[in-house]
Amino acid sequence: MRPRVSASYGPLLALLLLVAGLLLPTATATAADNGTWGVFPTPPAGAAMTDRAYFFHQGAAGTTVGDSVTILNSSDKELTFQIFATDAVNTPAGGAFALLPVDQKPKDVGTWTALPPETATTMTVPPKGRKDIPFTVTVPQDATPGDHVGGIVALNTAVEGIRQEGKVQVGVKRQVGSRLYFRVPGPVTPGLSVENVKVSRSAPLLPWVKEARATVSYTLVNRGNVVVEPKVAVSAEGLFGRTVLDRPARELKLVLLPGQRIELTEPWADAPQSDWVTVRISAGASAYPDLTSAAEAEFVAVPWPAAGALLILAGAALIAWVLRRRRRSPVEQAEPAPDLAAAH
Repeated sequence: MRPRVSASYGPLLALLLLVAGLLLPTATATAADNGTWGVFPTPPAGAAMTDRAYFFHQGAAGTTVGDSVTILNSSDKELTFQIFATDAVNTPAGGAFALLPVDQKPKDVGTWTALPPETATTMTVPPKGRKDIPFTVTVPQDATPGDHVGGIVALNTAVEGIRQEGKVQVGVKRQVGSRLYFRVPGPVTPGLSVENVKVSRSAPLLPWVKEARATVSYTLVNRGNVVVEPKVAVSAEGLFGRTVLDRPARELKLVLLPGQRIELTEPWADAPQSDWVTVRISAGASAYPDLTSAAEAEFVAVPWPAAGALLILAGAALIAWVLRRRRRSPVEQAEPAPDLAAAH
């Protein structure tokens, strides 16, 4: 988490805090570059810097793979970085690709990666310059088959701003990382499940005057040992099987890492205002045609203002009927009873 300091110590101490972004989103499939500095797989001599966007390697348990990472300084002043290897995760909300911050210890491929000893402190890159840093990845003997994903990160040691969080001032530093995908050979078992489908609604006060809105939320879980690029279809049926929503499968443009769980939402601008609806989320992956999962949720759409008005009218009708019966009761009691004896 972000280090904090009491405001009583003043902003100077806050400036000294090592505060990096907790997670480093890199959603698009491009090299890691924020315009001031970038982190790239070192290209072969004469090749373009962005020849490889990410690191892709494989190796069996017990093997060691070597490569090199380049830190490119595009600015007009020297920059000082802390360089480290870490694990990748998906952000819980939205599923963006992210790399753990420097103060959170990795447990997977980040621990397999060894950088030169000098990177354990800091490394300075001159203006418009670059540094090529060799590294190795040693696969442990007990490594599980499948994909292990992490990255190599350059954290700028300069504080670039101050953020006020309540009574606490924190300094903010930026980091950029290049992804590292590492495959350990063995049985590949893709897995994907849809869970926790829920629907929340917001209906207008006067039904059918404006559209009702709904949000469908759901969870995607990668239960396999390889990365999955999920695609999701959303559909809904009303009473008697009537289709009220049909959104074909589409790529989410995210990489769901093994063991990760993410929460996603689907807006629904013209949701039903009076119906019994079953919403279905179906998920799959183009790379694995047999990988499918689905889950459903039901909700009853009731126009409560209209229902309330009907209840009031029904209540008023009932009261009127009771009063009418009471007015008729004395007349009915005054009528003489029939003489049964005379009838015989």
